[in-house]
Amino acid sequence: MVTVDSAETQTESAASATPTARTEGGKRTRIALIGTGGRSEMYIRAIYGQHADVAELIALSDVNQGRVDFYQELIRELGGTEPVASFEPGQLTSFIQSNGIERVIVTTPDYTHADYIVEALEAGADVVVEKPLTIDVDGCRRITEAVAKTGKNVVVTFNYRYSPRNTALKEVIQNGVIGKVTSIDFSWVLDTVHGADYFRRWHREKKNSGGLLIHKASHHFDLVNWWINDVPERVFASGGLRFYGDKNAAERGLGARPERGTVDGLGHDPFRLDMRDDERLKALYYDNEKFDGYIRDQDVFTEGITIEDNLALVVDYQGGPTLSYSLNAHSPWEGYRVTVNGTEGRAELEVVERAAVESSTDKKTVVDPSATPIEEDDAVRRNGERLVVQRHWEAAYEVPIVNGEGGHGGGDNLLLSDLFNGPGIDPLGRPSGYIDGLRSVSVGIAGNQSLDTDLPVRISELGLGVDLSRSQA
Repeated sequence: MVTVDSAETQTESAASATPTARTEGGKRTRIALIGTGGRSEMYIRAIYGQHADVAELIALSDVNQGRVDFYQELIRELGGTEPVASFEPGQLTSFIQSNGIERVIVTTPDYTHADYIVEALEAGADVVVEKPLTIDVDGCRRITEAVAKTGKNVVVTFNYRYSPRNTALKEVIQNGVIGKVTSIDFSWVLDTVHGADYFRRWHREKKNSGGLLIHKASHHFDLVNWWINDVPERVFASGGLRFYGDKNAAERGLGARPERGTVDGLGHDPFRLDMRDDERLKALYYDNEKFDGYIRDQDVFTEGITIEDNLALVVDYQGGPTLSYSLNAHSPWEGYRVTVNGTEGRAELEVVERAAVESSTDKKTVVDPSATPIEEDDAVRRNGERLVVQRHWEAAYEVPIVNGEGGHGGGDNLLLSDLFNGPGIDPLGRPSGYIDGLRSVSVGIAGNQSLDTDLPVRISELGLGVDLSRSQA
């Protein structure tokens, strides 16, 4: 294992998804975190910062002791008076039961999620897991069975729901401004910094990540499910590896490639990642390779890549709408465009998160521009967002979007508040439970099966172990 750096009403979903982090009597919830890669930092900072009154980090766990030590140092910098405990991942059950752990946060690679979720539930703890919930049918079925058996809670962290631009679109649809939704067109482009990064890490093998249809697009499918308050029913997919990988490099005459980027004497290469140029990447990954052999900077044009970089799907929903979705992972800019058609009009959301990738700038070190906003000047395409609504027989108008502080327009802070303090009543139904996680990955799982068979796939026939249209309550 390696570590690194989701047709009932919204009211029912929000009410059942996330229990308060504070236990009875005002005591802090005892938390263990497994997986000390890049994604764990957000939770550690929250526990030692704004949510220290309701949450207590008892232990960290990882197969790589160097990364555990990295976060022990961060804990000290955040004011921790002493290191937290640590344990081997294989000791999860015994540690939960011996130390009164009430909640486990899982930030490990995707293919391990189901194992840790099921084990934590059966050991008596609730679970918070980074998207995706899991990567295949077997994982979905095992999680479903464990939830039913234990009665414990699983939360999938879909932070995109909390982004102001996405909540603004949700409000337009939910308020009936464009009438009943008939179709959605959703195009997402990842640039040659962010998109390329999936092809140099563990994600590049589908057995680890489920491919971008699951690892990345589960966020996008969840947004659509949530925006239109509907359940995906049938999926047809097309796509392939058309830019990255050794065969594509050879066709374009790129010549011999190094196996990794952190090597002396290679010269300039816009696709090269030298982890020594980034203090955090160097300390978290490069300096700790000796513990588990995990290589974070594989070349994106070498062999062994089994995921797709160009994807297109058609998804039919139980309530009638059809989604047209596309994903490109080698775009010169990053962002997305969403169009929602309804019986009374149309809503259009356009988001530019990075207008251009230019190797002569330091913006290349910002891998994910949605999580770490950047400013740049471009005469043609500008960073920003715009939501336009136009009803039939009326002029178009722009809906204002008000962002907050922090990642995803302040959405990360709202998500963390719901996780640690409880969601309360949310008319937008943003808190997500394991049924939401199942619904999102079901589209990717069906899409992968469609890619393999060249046939449409009905989600009800996947055998996920639960009726996805039922209430989560």
